[in-house]
Amino acid sequence: MNGQFVAITPIGIVVAIAIVAAVIATLYWMLHPPVTRADRAALDAANVLEEMVGSIIVVFSADIHSEHMMVLAARLARRNKADLLALYAVEVPMILREDAATPEDDRAGFDVLATAETIAQKAGVHCRTELVHARSISQGVLETAKREGAHLLVLGSYREGKYTGAPLGRAIDHIASNARCDVLIGIQGQHGSLLTTRTTPEPTVA
Repeated sequence: MNGQFVAITPIGIVVAIAIVAAVIATLYWMLHPPVTRADRAALDAANVLEEMVGSIIVVFSADIHSEHMMVLAARLARRNKADLLALYAVEVPMILREDAATPEDDRAGFDVLATAETIAQKAGVHCRTELVHARSISQGVLETAKREGAHLLVLGSYREGKYTGAPLGRAIDHIASNARCDVLIGIQGQHGSLLTTRTTPEPTVA
């Protein structure tokens, strides 16, 4: 029985290599489709968010009520494994020394911080708390943010004056204008639910 032989020529080798390369390239393209502009934008946004929330400070004071923003901050911290600090700033009047005791203001501040810590715990994230005294709310917040190397300041908001359209409080405006990090200011809508804790309704008894 005569043996059969396959003739191998240089041209055949080149053609075979080209076919294999084409198959490999096709498979790679199918598994790694080209990145679109939208894909790149989404990736950049995700990277920015990750850097933004590396260290979060939620700001409270007698006028700045940020409980509803604490919910959002806790969710961000948990998702991105970020450090979370709830800060209450007490404004010390000029007629007193800056280190003067302010027991009533401190007591109110510690109550607020206890609430903030509870909100964080319900969200499954650890939260540090701190109360600071300063000549102005913005000074206390900005100095703490600098010391902590904060990436994001989170504040609720209030309006000065009783007329419609009054500007945001001066402390918030000064913080947003002078902070060396991103600042997130939240106004809770009348019918909003994103920034509130979810509660399970109790069953009704027939």
